[in-house]
Amino acid sequence: MKKLMMLTICLILSGAVATYAQETKAEINATSDAGIMAFNELVHDYGEVPEGPMAEYDFVFKNKGKKPIVINKAVGSCGCTVAAWDHEPVLPGKKGKIHVTYNTLQRPGPISKQVTVMSDASEPVIVLQIKGNVKFKVMGMVTNK
Repeated sequence: MKKLMMLTICLILSGAVATYAQETKAEINATSDAGIMAFNELVHDYGEVPEGPMAEYDFVFKNKGKKPIVINKAVGSCGCTVAAWDHEPVLPGKKGKIHVTYNTLQRPGPISKQVTVMSDASEPVIVLQIKGNVKFKVMGMVTNK
């Protein structure tokens, strides 16, 4: 019984500590004068796209903070999703973009991929998402006569 009581107390305390840590981080970010990445959208739906050509999209953001934003890394959730960006700092009040390319070749069916963007902005990690559906490409039959 004592062990159960101790375990319960430990769980409650660890939950309280985790909650406090998250609140403290949010307060630091809110008062920071770091850059703020304000994206037009975090999710882009390609809709129906044909199999074969690359599906591309630019996630545009504005720096609404007081300091420049430097993007350190932007990584797709798999090798079929690639992110590119201008490696120059995005100054306050200016716009930047993350260019996302999805390779549709031999990937018919639903698309649901993420790009994780890491920067020195007030929110250091932002996850962008692409979705849609790749239409199966019907190949012509080859016959020998």
